[in-house]
Formats: sequence, structure tokens, C-alpha cells
Amino acid sequence: MRKYYLDNLRYSIVLLVIFYHIIYLFNSLGVITNVVIPGIPQMDVFLYLIYPWFMPCLFLISGISAKYALEKKSGKQFLKEKIRKILIPSIAGIFMIGWISGYITNQYADMFAGNTVPGIFKYFIYSFSGIGPLWFAHELFLAYLILLLIRKIDKNNKLAAIGRKVNFIVLLFLVFAVWGSSLILNTPVIEIYRNGIYIFMFLLGYYVFSQDHVIEILQKYKYLLLAVSVVIGIIYTIYFWGQNYSLMKNLQHPLTNAYAWFMSLALLGCAKTWFDKDTAFSRYMRPRNFGFYVLHYPLLVTIAYLIDRNFDVKPIMFYLILAILEAIFLPIAYEIISRIPIIRTLILGIRKKK
Repeated sequence: MRKYYLDNLRYSIVLLVIFYHIIYLFNSLGVITNVVIPGIPQMDVFLYLIYPWFMPCLFLISGISAKYALEKKSGKQFLKEKIRKILIPSIAGIFMIGWISGYITNQYADMFAGNTVPGIFKYFIYSFSGIGPLWFAHELFLAYLILLLIRKIDKNNKLAAIGRKVNFIVLLFLVFAVWGSSLILNTPVIEIYRNGIYIFMFLLGYYVFSQDHVIEILQKYKYLLLAVSVVIGIIYTIYFWGQNYSLMKNLQHPLTNAYAWFMSLALLGCAKTWFDKDTAFSRYMRPRNFGFYVLHYPLLVTIAYLIDRNFDVKPIMFYLILAILEAIFLPIAYEIISRIPIIRTLILGIRKKK
């Protein structure tokens, strides 16, 4: 039986990622973006309220989904599918659409310092500097590989047996493990690859949150968890206000990780209670979810650049216009690309348009 609440929560977070990036492009906090366009500092409050938890929660959901998928498929079948749906688009996308963001970045930053650089080298530099949200696919595929390795080692499924014993008190104390995971396996320089916390959340999803009784616990305590999350989120925002929230020292702070953890718990409990249903919109979003995620950022950057260079728009209107145009052109871009053989596989992971 399909878990509709997971589908609905997943695409809701992807839509939230799009909203986040609209605000993020104009942030006043020193968080690096691909354009240099002044925004409204007060709007940055949304970045603080969203950023700490939306990706950890997405990895948690991915872990749960992997559990249900592997109940129906062998490890080999699962891996083959993820190579097509996740790995190939995460690599091909760098070279097919990543260069767009890199090119636009150069219009603001002059990455080559005025030096003459051969076109082919520019292309590769543009591509790698425009990876953008594709990092999520890289990290997710790594999590899949680690999971399959653990399954081979844990042939008696002892980790799942441990997951079946988790209760509400254990869930509360797992916040310390989440915080600890944020301190390890982080890549230097490119700090977006936070291997420790993302892989740990993924594995928790697989071994703990795929258990029905755990989700029932979250349903039971959803109001408490939501209240705690809101309070921690407000304290977090006040504490870090004016700082670059994406710096590793801030991402490793206990407050940041407590907010990420309790909000993830609250959202799972609330989604199971209120959004465990199939709707026309969920049926529309379900197959387009990953495609929207992959395509939204290069499109956002392109629209923002064209508006900035051709029109004099007040900051408040810039947010609104960008959101409207993204809502119009993102579905159009998806429908066009999803109908082009080979291209749809390389960018969206779609083998054949149904």
C-alpha cells in the first residue's frame, strides 16, 4: 500500500525548497548565491526558519521510502533503478544545465579576473560552479550505496530489530546522536556535502521511521513536537540573526540540530495525520517531484538575471515576479524536457514518457 503522506510531505518540501531559493537569491547574510541582487533583509527570516531542517527531513523521508522499495525489489534491482533515476541525472545535469548558473555567476563575479580563457575550460568551470541543488542527488546516491553495504553485512537484520524497540523517550534522546552526526564526515571547502548528518538521517529513516509504531508515536505527540519545534525555531532565528546560517560552525551548533530534529519529527507526525491521502495535485506532483527539484534552480537564476539586467524592479516586486514566473515556466520546462528522448533520461532520469 502506497504511503501517501510520504509523497505529500516530499513534494511539499521540494516546493518549499523552491520558495527558499527565491528568498535565498536576494539574501543579505553573506550566503553565496549565483546573482548579486539586493533584497529585503527582513525576508531572510524565512531562510532561518526553513534551512536547518528541510534537507535532513528529506533524507529521512528518502530512507523510509528506500525501506518500502527494498521490500519489493532485490538490492541489484534497486541499485540499477537508482543509477538511472538519481546518479545519471546528478552527473549529466552538471554538464547539461549546471553551466547556466555558472555562466550567470560569471556575469556578476568575473570568475576569470579578466584573463583570456579557452571556451572549453570556461564551460567546465561554469558547469562545476553551477552544480546547485544537484548535490542532493550525489549525497542520496552515496546513502543508497552505504545502505546496500550495511544490508550485506547485517544479514540477520539486527539493526531493524533495534529499530522496532524505539519508543518516544529514545526518539527524544536521538537528538544527541543527530548533533554528533553533524560533527563528522563533512567535506572541507565544499561544505554542502554534510555526509555525517545526511547519511545518518537516511539510515534512521530506513531502520527506525519505517516502523509503523514509530510513526504512530509521532502522530500521538504531534502537537507537543510541533510546539517544541516552533519554540526552538524562534530561539534559533533570534540567536543566529544577522549571521551566515550556512557556515559549518553554525550548522554544527546544538540549537541548529535540535531544531532540525524536532521539526522533522513533528512534520512526519502531522503529515501522517492530515496528509495521508491521494489527491489530484499529489498525483500531478508525484512523478514530477524530482524533475522540478532538478530544473527549478537554473530556471530561477536565469529569470532573476534577465529581470535584473533588463528591468528596474523594486525588491518586494522582484520576489513576487520571480515566484510567479517560476510557477509558470517550471512546469512548462518539465513537460518539454520530459518528452525529449535521451535528454529526459539524462536530466530527469525518465526512461520513457508514460
